[in-house]
Amino acid sequence: MSTVSTVNGGISFWYAREGTPAPREPLPGDATADVCIVGGGYTGLWTAYYLKKAVPFLNITILEAKFCGYGASGRNGGWLYNGIAGRDRYAKLHGHDAAVRLQQAMNDTVDEVVRVAAEENIDADIHRGGVLEVAYTPAQLARLKDFHSVEIAFGETGRVLRGARETAERIRVTGAVGSSWSPHGARLHPVKLVKGLADAVEALGVTIHESTPVTEIKPKHAITPYGTVRAPYVLRCTEGFTAGLKGQRRTWLPMNSSMIATEPLPKSVWDTIGWEGRETLGDMAHAYMYAQRTADDRIALGGRGVPYRFGSAVDNDGRTQPATIEALRDLLVRFFPTTAGARIDHAWSGVLGVPRDWCATVTLDRSTGLGWAGGYVGSGVATTNLAARTLRDLIQQDSGQAGPTDLTSLPWVNHKVRRWEPEPFRWLGVHGMYAAYRAADRRETTSPRPGTDPIAKVADRIAGRH
Repeated sequence: MSTVSTVNGGISFWYAREGTPAPREPLPGDATADVCIVGGGYTGLWTAYYLKKAVPFLNITILEAKFCGYGASGRNGGWLYNGIAGRDRYAKLHGHDAAVRLQQAMNDTVDEVVRVAAEENIDADIHRGGVLEVAYTPAQLARLKDFHSVEIAFGETGRVLRGARETAERIRVTGAVGSSWSPHGARLHPVKLVKGLADAVEALGVTIHESTPVTEIKPKHAITPYGTVRAPYVLRCTEGFTAGLKGQRRTWLPMNSSMIATEPLPKSVWDTIGWEGRETLGDMAHAYMYAQRTADDRIALGGRGVPYRFGSAVDNDGRTQPATIEALRDLLVRFFPTTAGARIDHAWSGVLGVPRDWCATVTLDRSTGLGWAGGYVGSGVATTNLAARTLRDLIQQDSGQAGPTDLTSLPWVNHKVRRWEPEPFRWLGVHGMYAAYRAADRRETTSPRPGTDPIAKVADRIAGRH
């Protein structure tokens, strides 16, 4: 497989296919608004959409440092699914029933995104094939069965557990010994969704200023080099780029994830792979992968490269390391050997937001008017929509336009998270954690034992994931 002609960076493959959007005007100077949203990704755009739909007279301004969808919203793997970071912890803190309500809200969110896309005529290559997660070692199979049982316990009655033969009938992953399938998932084209959503928001009358980096957020103020926007409500929707704001360096960790996309694969290759249902595909490794079969019959596959840059630094153009491209290529061929001769057309990377306790949150501080949502840990394509509708309800409740709702009572609302450790402990901890996960995966590949490798269990405890 050749990577000589691989495009590396350029934000993402999705933008290479769609083209970057025509630039919107930056903030021309000091301004006022009823709601100022910092960040033009999925969270910010969905929040503006639902607020404007609910209260059409609101003056809403979005401030975006680059252009809408420049961050994770334009670089992700296109998994619209019902996973949410922190559900098990919320069950411990608030009880099982509260976590079940949160999970049901996420199940419904997949339907909601599909509904709005159709209503707004956003053609985002959405295909509802569900989510298939496979196991290919004894330890992974044991985790898969435990995972499947837990999901059933949280109310997912449509989930199906499959053995090796039934898994191969859906998709032929080399060595797969089992899989778990959920109906609550769909494949989509991330950039088509974010572009369509930005256009829909503007059509509603929301003001979007691009090329306008916010340097500091204070109560009722969003400060930029071009001027300050004053608003009763200022919402931080910056996910993996949060560390760039004044005072937020240790709030959420900007974790790196990288992807590759193959050339369009011929029918002969697909005949060996299957994947006719176009499910989103994941595995049960500790350093897990995620993939989709695109609308034009490529495989887009992602996983961890260099997990974290010192000082919470982030990249500018999505370029990733050559060693990461090779590792993802090797993983692709390990899953599907008949792709060995395929060209890798594009490689890229991006950052996702990781809180110290790995729990996604949505918050509105009623004393200051400051709100935020994020910490999705890579599950943001759907979670951003639920977060946005929750922020809408919290603002309407705070402003006296409505009372509490089912969404405002979900356990992730106003959850408090401690900050990450200072450097160099942050860098050492993250790199040590992923070195441990990779070592655990290697050991499990050669071990006949069904139990999770002890190294991974230690890494989980140190990371605060369990």
